[in-house]
Amino acid sequence: MSELLNFILNHEEQFRRARLASLYSDFRHQQTTNPDGYNANIVAWQTALANAARAGLIPAPGAGSDHLTLRTGEDLLRELETKEWGRPLALGAVINEAVAQKQLLPLQEFLTTTTSIYHKSWIGSPWSVISWGLRQLGVIGGVSGEDKLSVGQFAIVGNIEETARKILQQTVGKASAVDRIYSQEIFRQDFVDILGPDRQLTDTDFRVLLTFLARDKREIAFDGQTIKFKSPNEQTPSPITKEDASIASLKALILSLQTQVETLQSRVETSDTAARQAVSAKNRVAALSALRSKKLAEVNLNKRSETLAQLEQVYDKIEQATDQVEIVRVMEASVGVLKGLNKQIGDVDKVEDVVHELRDEMGKVDEVGAMIADPGLTGVHAPDEADVDEEFEELEQEERKKKEAIEQEQQRQREEAEAEQTRRKLEELDQFVPESTLQKDQPDDRDVKKEAFREGE
Repeated sequence: MSELLNFILNHEEQFRRARLASLYSDFRHQQTTNPDGYNANIVAWQTALANAARAGLIPAPGAGSDHLTLRTGEDLLRELETKEWGRPLALGAVINEAVAQKQLLPLQEFLTTTTSIYHKSWIGSPWSVISWGLRQLGVIGGVSGEDKLSVGQFAIVGNIEETARKILQQTVGKASAVDRIYSQEIFRQDFVDILGPDRQLTDTDFRVLLTFLARDKREIAFDGQTIKFKSPNEQTPSPITKEDASIASLKALILSLQTQVETLQSRVETSDTAARQAVSAKNRVAALSALRSKKLAEVNLNKRSETLAQLEQVYDKIEQATDQVEIVRVMEASVGVLKGLNKQIGDVDKVEDVVHELRDEMGKVDEVGAMIADPGLTGVHAPDEADVDEEFEELEQEERKKKEAIEQEQQRQREEAEAEQTRRKLEELDQFVPESTLQKDQPDDRDVKKEAFREGE
């Protein structure tokens, strides 16, 4: 089993064993007999191929596999072949449907056209569109139609959109204009593993990605060498200037020098180690050779380090000057805005007149409100405070009486409960005191207690 097929079977839910017979069959006739099943199979294959391409598992000539494009042909069919089900017989229909739906776009047309793929007037391969329409009418397709998988390479729109979104998320916080400028080399270095450390983008991926960001998303300006992301306050990126190209070249040169410095530092350390080992082995010739290599590397290292320090200083000044240009530009725009607003307001005398008129009108409103609230006009008089106090005392007395009545009722209930409890205790005594212990000539204690209880009641 190929790595591609193993990935699909383990990661795609639709490719469970019960569905493989349908997915590998020639299901084109279901377009008319079972449209839902036909669409389900189409979507399952399109999703599986896009995810496999994102993982870098689509077969391609050369060392690496593209992540944003799909190559179709005999190699793809061979990688998808199984012992039990053979090759997918309707894969050609899957690709044609994806092209018709603009999920897959022929790569060369994608790279060369000047119209955005989101524009309604963008049309891919004319034959793809025509053949799709004929299939819908039943003229071609179905069981007898020639829907074989042809050799080609297509841009995968979904994968491109996802990769572009991740790149824009990483650049959104770069406010400095200098930080938004890249050479192609630096752009590749910064975003080569945007999909993951084990999914590095290829040269074709970068070509597709830069075309998409510049033409379709309008997020960058790109002249073939220099890349510049638009600023947060721009609707579209400004054209690349000579200054932008110089900044990109300077950044590329700094990156190159940093790499050279690291290499020379490693060479110095290696030569020093070799010299020490030769001295320990009493090999004078090898020790002297290693020391000469070390000295030469140190000389070159000092030169590269000094040049790098100078270029980094220049870069810092350019970044500072660029930020100052942006600040001055914003200030100039702010001056224009303030001038326009002040022109609408007028001179100070006009403002003073408006304030006086506003105060007069507000005063009139207060006067009218005071007249409306006058008790003499409305016929409403203030209540007599003596009557208010008298009614308040009556309410207090009524509340006190209610409380006393409640307390008396609670006291009565408590007394009845105590009396009932005492009666029960006396009855219990009657049950436990035997009559033989009582003297006939003496009064019965129980009778005495009962009599006392009755008198108490």
